[in-house]
Amino acid sequence: MRLKPNNFTASDIIVVLASGWRVFRAIPGASMAFSVLFVVIGLILLGAIGKFGISPMALPFAGGFMLVGPVLLTGYLHLANLHAAGRRPQLMDAFVAFSHAPLGLWLLAGLCAFLFLIWITDAAVLYSFMIGGEYLPYDLPWLISLQRHVLAFELWGSLMGSVLAYIIFAISAFSVPLLDARRATLVQAVYVSVRAILGNFVAALLWGLVLAGITLLAIMLLPLLVVVLPVLAYASHALYKKVFPLVEEETG
Repeated sequence: MRLKPNNFTASDIIVVLASGWRVFRAIPGASMAFSVLFVVIGLILLGAIGKFGISPMALPFAGGFMLVGPVLLTGYLHLANLHAAGRRPQLMDAFVAFSHAPLGLWLLAGLCAFLFLIWITDAAVLYSFMIGGEYLPYDLPWLISLQRHVLAFELWGSLMGSVLAYIIFAISAFSVPLLDARRATLVQAVYVSVRAILGNFVAALLWGLVLAGITLLAIMLLPLLVVVLPVLAYASHALYKKVFPLVEEETG
């Protein structure tokens, strides 16, 4: 099987975001219910970060979500496919999708988790050097005061994380839906995903920045994640269908 990615442009990003919103509007119940799980996990993490007085680590943890987030697409892809087939998806349908996921998708999930651990470990080491044991609870004073060493940590941490985030973005942007649909093996899916990202470098970079910016904002304001996560997932699915339409699939 040979998969050749189509080109996409910045205008296509607006189109797929609108498509993602429409799908969300059509199945809001299951979409938001699935998102609630990640909001709860986020609340627990942010609460723990604030309790231990390491609040500047909130941004690295939020950025780290971008490393593992792509694998969560599987649940939303199943909800979107059920909707496209004329069915009314339920919350459990999103979880069922993971039980049917191919081995390649689990291996990709393992890679994402491994890179997430590397990122958090590096961020923690950087934190210890630049901020140390200063107690900074998760509240407004440390944000308003804009302490120089905190800003420096966030800046250098973001630069470090952006490298890993881009690698995962290139690897997983299209490989997850390709694997979920069983249209390619793990190696094939990763190869054509990277090829599609590099072949549409400017538009793909813009898409990555849109995903990262909106997701980070939603994580820092967690209730927004209930809506943002499914909308972006469905938008990603729409972009995948444009770049790798089924009608252009060839057997070789």
